[in-house]
Amino acid sequence: MLASWIYGIGTAAFVIALALALGFTPLVKKFAIRIGAMDVPNQRKVHTRVMPRLGGVAIYASFTVAILLILPFLPEGALSGYDRRLIGGLLTGGTLIVLLGALDDKFDLSAKLKLVVQIAAACIVVFGFDVKINLLNIPFGSAMQPLGEWIGIPLTIIWIVAVTNAINLIDGLDGLAAGVSGIAVATMLVMGLLMGNETIVILATLLLGSIVGFLFFNFHPAKIFMGDSGSLFLGFALAILSMLGFKQITVVSFITPLLIIGVPLSDTFFAIVRRWIHKKPLFAADKGHLHHCLQQLGFSHRKTVLIIYGIAAFFGTCAVVQSSISNTGLGNWITFIVICALVFLLQIGAELIGIVDKSRRPILDLLARLRMKPQTQSRGK
Repeated sequence: MLASWIYGIGTAAFVIALALALGFTPLVKKFAIRIGAMDVPNQRKVHTRVMPRLGGVAIYASFTVAILLILPFLPEGALSGYDRRLIGGLLTGGTLIVLLGALDDKFDLSAKLKLVVQIAAACIVVFGFDVKINLLNIPFGSAMQPLGEWIGIPLTIIWIVAVTNAINLIDGLDGLAAGVSGIAVATMLVMGLLMGNETIVILATLLLGSIVGFLFFNFHPAKIFMGDSGSLFLGFALAILSMLGFKQITVVSFITPLLIIGVPLSDTFFAIVRRWIHKKPLFAADKGHLHHCLQQLGFSHRKTVLIIYGIAAFFGTCAVVQSSISNTGLGNWITFIVICALVFLLQIGAELIGIVDKSRRPILDLLARLRMKPQTQSRGK
């Protein structure tokens, strides 16, 4: 059950973060132009004119300042020790991530250096603030299973780094990464309301306000790009916020955070498979991501973004439904069926748009053969 104060403070938090983002973004745009942090078009990119980057700095600044403004007004005891450590880890590690992204927006750092710094930021969260995955809901298990540190620590670091990069990989169209992240944050907000978790409601509201304010300048046609400073920070923030989901052990199973960010994670998975099949380096950029494939099918810039928004909203809805049924008697079986159906649909969708390989469509070819077989048999008779 949510405390009565959460609705007033939550509304104020959203308005404050939104107003800060609306004010900071034009200032960051001017700063990016002044220092030459610009995104220059090339054969791999969709946009055709030079655009200022560093938009993520505005999101980060809005979120951080809003937190500092809101925290003094929270009732005493509203935040647990774990919540305070999580917020500290988010702000400290997030600051390092934003600095990394801002430097990359200006100087184009190497992928290996960025990975090392991301791991360092994850280690700050784990070792500096003792925030890690301690319990996991194993499907069809009788209860939450405790994880030893030798599993929990590496699992947490891998989770943070993977989600951080997943958002970065989908940042290819105006408003895409910000919108998908906003939908994921909105999903967490809904789940926080359902779970009665005031902390996740406050943090999700603050981050959502910062994203929406930035989207006023980032949706097509964009006036500024978020750059790596934005995509990396949003990925990092989503990874940390989802850690609250792992702590809500009686409501959220291990699969829920995966569903919340299903679009960037699935796009990342298909990118890894695509590059492995074609024997390309895993960190090599290409034009085979979901948004590229949709545009190659003839969808406009704006329609492509809206389609992916719809897919992200579908994943978010599945996450909310799944978390709601996870405690019922048939919860594990329903979750298993839903996940199998989603995996099947993802594979069909991937083959239809050619996100892995334009010529390899094993499931569609199998379905076609099965459909033709009865017709051949009937002709033989």
